[in-house]
Amino acid sequence: MCTSVLCLVCVSLLFRTSLSCYQCFVDMQDSLRLCWGHILTKTNVRNVDACFRKLDRIFNNNGRVIEAGRVGKGYDKQLKELLDAEILPMAKEFDKKLNDETVYEKRLQTAADNFIAAASKLPRVSGCFPPCGFQSAGAVYNCITCQYDSCEFPLDCPVKEIKAMENSRSQMWCEVPFHLPDDMEVIWRFAEEVETQQVDQFKEVTAGVDRLYSIPSTSLHHQGTYQCEIYSGQRSIVRLYYYLTVTPQVVAGHTELQEIFDLSLLPGGRLLPASGGPPYPHLLLPSPLLLTACLTALLLLLFLSLGAFYWSSKPEKTSQAEQEDGDVDLGFLKGGKIHVVQ
Repeated sequence: MCTSVLCLVCVSLLFRTSLSCYQCFVDMQDSLRLCWGHILTKTNVRNVDACFRKLDRIFNNNGRVIEAGRVGKGYDKQLKELLDAEILPMAKEFDKKLNDETVYEKRLQTAADNFIAAASKLPRVSGCFPPCGFQSAGAVYNCITCQYDSCEFPLDCPVKEIKAMENSRSQMWCEVPFHLPDDMEVIWRFAEEVETQQVDQFKEVTAGVDRLYSIPSTSLHHQGTYQCEIYSGQRSIVRLYYYLTVTPQVVAGHTELQEIFDLSLLPGGRLLPASGGPPYPHLLLPSPLLLTACLTALLLLLFLSLGAFYWSSKPEKTSQAEQEDGDVDLGFLKGGKIHVVQ
């Protein structure tokens, strides 16, 4: 037998080191009503402490109960409603009544199974997005601590490398894969020439709500690390880092020409063939069909050449005869002989 005050102390001591969804949502007075008539089978003695240990085993140390309680933000109220629906009717039924411990075992185990089945159907958390940032929307309810856990990622994201040509435009976006609050503030900072995540090396550049940082014409003095920090109220949510490397135009042009020249050379200093041609044409043997086509084309070309030669020579002779006739026509008769005008 124990007084109500003593039983309250017992419950408090038992649940202090082993918390669960039961302890988070069931009032201590209801637990006392539930365990008031717990009877040990062997001794036929009422023992409330044994009932509390049974609750601890069935609910508090039950991994299935804890996992079922890992619901998304705002669904802890539904967890309480589900657990109250199982425990409160039983507490009312057992209040001031004696029941064997086997009855408690069966009824409490059934209540735990019902809670697991119902709680597992509640919306789960939308998920945590690695590798960085304080993501409150990705938190899950923890039946051990009776509160929502964050995603437990570090505030600082890994450094991303960005390369840009001198006098070209450079842009950096302060983007994250998780939801950001509407009252966010964005601060851009810059650490010249160095790649770092040391906060004290940065100097503030801009502050506002713009998550885009743009450099219209990149110069060598723009090279360094850029930090984007997003706030909500007075709390920092995430810090992103971008290391910008700037390549001078003269060096870039010389490098490109050198690469083109190196690629155009074969081993031994020989030039590569024209684009689209085989690198080693002497290693390729023509097919029989290709040889036949080539010989046919050569013969056709030969016949065409002979025909052209024939027709070109015939007009030349005709022209010579006509020339002689013309010479005769130009002559005149003198003393019975034909004299040709020279």
